Amino acid sequence: MYHISVVFRADREYEFNLHPQDVAGLSKESAREWLQEEFDELECTPSNPVGKVLILDVILNVAKYGGEARFAQGGDWARRFASCVAVVLDRPTVRIDVPGFVVG
Repeated sequence: MYHISVVFRADREYEFNLHPQDVAGLSKESAREWLQEEFDELECTPSNPVGKVLILDVILNVAKYGGEARFAQGGDWARRFASCVAVVLDRPTVRIDVPGFVVG
């Protein structure tokens, strides 16, 4: 079981509970690729303009540039994001604090 939270403000937190079957068939590589494609498609600005962009930066920027509305709707895009984060980080609980720019 994975619990992914995406926070935009104290009163704006979107939670996704994923079971193993929700991420079955999703490899780390394909999850990374999806996040990277979204990062590029959303024209995210890397936090570190020089050097390699870390996966945590990709996750934070995709959440930020993807926008709160996508998470509020809880549709396919938001669930795909949560699934990819769960697979890439492989942690049972992940909290993505968008304004604080922190993954915990």
